[in-house]
Amino acid sequence: MARGTRAAPAKRPPDASKVGAPKAGAPKPDAGKPVSGKAAAPRKAASASSKEQMLHWYRDMLLIRRFEERAGQLYGMGLIGGFCHLYIGQEAIAVGMQSIAEEGDQIITGYRDHGHMLAAGMDPKEVLSELTGRAPGSAHGKGGSMHMFSIEKGFFGGHGIVGAQVPLGAGLAFANRYRDNGKVSYTYFGDGAANQGQVYEAFNMAELWKLPAVFVIENNQYAMGTSVERASSQVHLYRRGESFNIKGEEVDGMDIEAVRVAGARAAEHARTGKGPYILEMKTYRYRGHSMSDPAKYRTREEVDQVRKTRDPIDHLRDKIEQRGFASEDELKAIDADVKKIVAEAAEFARTAPEPDPSELYTDVYAEA
Repeated sequence: MARGTRAAPAKRPPDASKVGAPKAGAPKPDAGKPVSGKAAAPRKAASASSKEQMLHWYRDMLLIRRFEERAGQLYGMGLIGGFCHLYIGQEAIAVGMQSIAEEGDQIITGYRDHGHMLAAGMDPKEVLSELTGRAPGSAHGKGGSMHMFSIEKGFFGGHGIVGAQVPLGAGLAFANRYRDNGKVSYTYFGDGAANQGQVYEAFNMAELWKLPAVFVIENNQYAMGTSVERASSQVHLYRRGESFNIKGEEVDGMDIEAVRVAGARAAEHARTGKGPYILEMKTYRYRGHSMSDPAKYRTREEVDQVRKTRDPIDHLRDKIEQRGFASEDELKAIDADVKKIVAEAAEFARTAPEPDPSELYTDVYAEA
């Protein structure tokens, strides 16, 4: 993973009231009509959200939030080693995009990956055991926070090199096109990785070959510690594909319904043979880049303001209550159930056995 010295504080911190909100005048891409490809539109159409859907999203987003909070505690206790990058504040993106994915679609992301694993349906005990380096972990305790994998859930990592997952995601899309299987790859990366050269090589190939790829830029404003305004000459990251003729749009990444609608539009575009699509999700991470980052490049007041006005879970909870889908007590019961699941996962991950020393010699080469 690329590392360097911390940059000076950003001169223009993001306006908390606009975090997640698309810029005025942002172009609305034309989804168009299917032109080729064997698959129809996504089965999980992004129509009006039902009570069951919204309560399911609320539970999944809370699971990510409570899981990451507990992971932070375990890291502080010395039970998690290495790096640990938390997803707190960005939950609407992983859950919203997963809600429109079809069976057989693939997910690949960077090292802020715990939320994506849980959204994909991985067992919290399995994920947390990997964080603590225990044998029941998804990589048998050998991968840790940044290197998890699950073929069963279509999750292809978890990658520690900034931006390296983007060409791999294009490769997954190439395999889908080659096999003509109607599947889509979803490649997630951040605003910092958006400046990596390999990203644009992948963009070029993806559009040239009309690969079924959705590139999701999780713009949490600060990359590793430098504001996007100080690091990028073009701060509208959804426009980064224009020179390759790739459609893109800016999305309120703090609103799960907005994420879902945009995700469905992008997935249909890719799945029906029109090539790649870029979604810039405007979001915000509440914690530092990793657990070792004190985040002195922004003020506590800025973070608190976003929490109060733009929190994705609070935003969804308000919608659920306004639509009469659940009472405050019912939502509290969901939270209590999620906390119990996380507590059980934490105890399991703390007491599970460590890998046998013989595991040093496994998973080194693939058997042909």
